[in-house]
Amino acid sequence: MSDLFSPTWMQAYLNQWNAEPELASALATIHFNSTIAYGFKDVAMPKGVLTSENGRAIKAKPYIDQPLNWDLRATPEDWQKWQSNGLSMMGLSMAYMSGKLKFEVGDYTSIIKDPRMVGPFLMSFSVMGRVLSHA
Repeated sequence: MSDLFSPTWMQAYLNQWNAEPELASALATIHFNSTIAYGFKDVAMPKGVLTSENGRAIKAKPYIDQPLNWDLRATPEDWQKWQSNGLSMMGLSMAYMSGKLKFEVGDYTSIIKDPRMVGPFLMSFSVMGRVLSHA
């Protein structure tokens, strides 16, 4: 788990993101452009960053102080659990309300209020799980 969000892991995540129609294609329909950071709770800075243009992941890099639209944080154990089991709408709500999933940057409510975003957001956790078997 120590390589989670490493440059190699992030590149594999980019590939899996683009291979999943329920993620890349679904986000393309809403012209989703975003810079999303991933990292660990209680650590000052995120570890990895994925940039999306029109739903397609175009860059996966380490965090180097770039502007972010989203910054998602959790413990390594919670990331691993969500990668293994995926995340449902109920699980997402519980993770957010309990503080297991923190949005250091970005608006959680904007995701859950827009059905065009919530499905792909939940799918992104399942796609993370594919990195383990394809990295």
